[in-house]
Amino acid sequence: MPAQDETPAPPGIDVTNPSIARAYDAVLGGKDNYAPDRAVADELMKVMPEIRELAWDNRALLGRGVRYLAREAGVRQFIDLGSGLPTVENTHQVAQSEAVDARVVYVDNDPIVLAHGRAILAENDRTAVVSADLRDPEGVLGHDRVRDLIDLSEPVAVLLVGMLHHLHDDEGPKRIVEAYMDAVPSGSHLFLTHFCRSGPDAEALEKTFLHFLGTGRFRTRDEVAEYLDGLDLVDPGLVYLPEWRPDKPVEYPLSVRERLMIGAIGRKP
Repeated sequence: MPAQDETPAPPGIDVTNPSIARAYDAVLGGKDNYAPDRAVADELMKVMPEIRELAWDNRALLGRGVRYLAREAGVRQFIDLGSGLPTVENTHQVAQSEAVDARVVYVDNDPIVLAHGRAILAENDRTAVVSADLRDPEGVLGHDRVRDLIDLSEPVAVLLVGMLHHLHDDEGPKRIVEAYMDAVPSGSHLFLTHFCRSGPDAEALEKTFLHFLGTGRFRTRDEVAEYLDGLDLVDPGLVYLPEWRPDKPVEYPLSVRERLMIGAIGRKP
């Protein structure tokens, strides 16, 4: 990936090692990243030249999913876990374009996300960015800003879009999902996307993620489906990203890239 002029990092932020949020920003072609992040993006592109298109597929599904939640499911509260750096069609922009009273909390443990997010959202009193670790559901849900904006007696959309695959098996991702869903009432939704172990290309990409970024677990469809246990799946269920309520015709057979991620929304009964 070409070098770019870099603005100085905010005080106290380590940019000598890659971060998930900044590497994702680099893959998307953003500017809020540094040389180590771009190095990871370069390695991913060597293995999967269409990795940027895959990232945009995931971003497009974020928009379609949030639009469904706000417009059709009537959800007015969103917790976006591991939200990453702001780009286009962010959760609050989509949700609030459908419902002006929608409230959104972004959660990320990368301090640069907090710095950029707060600057962008300074004048939006229905949206907040908090620095917290999604692996600590009690800490996230007990955070003052989360409590200010999110009423846990009313339905909440819990977003784990492109994040669960960055949790290792020994970190208990299913337990973490269950903790969030246990804390929200009936009518709440879980919205997730996840890398899918769909073939040799997925295995090669997983090795690259794990070697250069340290995270990026490609799980089988059955493994991902376990996160949705006990929820009522919204049609069309757990499917490859282009197949989830597409806004344009889907061409078959799906490409290798299009089979690298799956996604779903489930409703808590």
